[in-house]
Amino acid sequence: MADWLNNTFYNFDRQIFIAMNGLQKTAGEFLTPLLKFVSFFGEGGIFLIILSVILLLFKGTRRTGASMLLAIGVGALFTNVIIKNAVARVRPFYADLEYFAFWKNAGATSVSEYSFPSGHTTVAMTSMTALFLSTNKKKSWLSYIFVVLTAFSRVYLIVHYFTDVVGGLIVGGISGVIGYYLAKLIFNAFEKNKDKKACQFILESDIKNLIKKTAN
Repeated sequence: MADWLNNTFYNFDRQIFIAMNGLQKTAGEFLTPLLKFVSFFGEGGIFLIILSVILLLFKGTRRTGASMLLAIGVGALFTNVIIKNAVARVRPFYADLEYFAFWKNAGATSVSEYSFPSGHTTVAMTSMTALFLSTNKKKSWLSYIFVVLTAFSRVYLIVHYFTDVVGGLIVGGISGVIGYYLAKLIFNAFEKNKDKKACQFILESDIKNLIKKTAN
């Protein structure tokens, strides 16, 4: 699979990298630190997991937090456990000396594991898709700006091929939908058993009220 990706999309991926290298030379002083900062927020999905947990603490956002957390888990299973190891595509800067020079010019961001699909792009897409599906879509579509910036940063920093981020977008989108519907099933089950104290607590508790009670 890795050889097929490298051979089939070689010219396309190379032209993208050449364009990224041009951006590094013309706007690198501004873009490189900015895109490293954007990329940092997808590192291991930690910040997005923390955001999901915070949303779980409030009654009004609990379903959104659950959707995001479940989606991130599904995305990690697909990406890090199954697909990356099955495809085993090495990072671009390990595969080509030209890409290695581009990577050095972009700040030589340290990465591990295989390249396909992009884990950063997957976790951004999966969490933002779950967020979009479970909130007001007139506003939440703006969350996809973060997805686009994350995907762009990974190619700009030469740690992923463009085809890697496309793979991440697809896996992330599917995982986000799965996470949303899993959360929906779980909360529907809680609703059917809301007369039980545990289910009632999950549905009705709010960190703000708990803090007020503790303070009083």
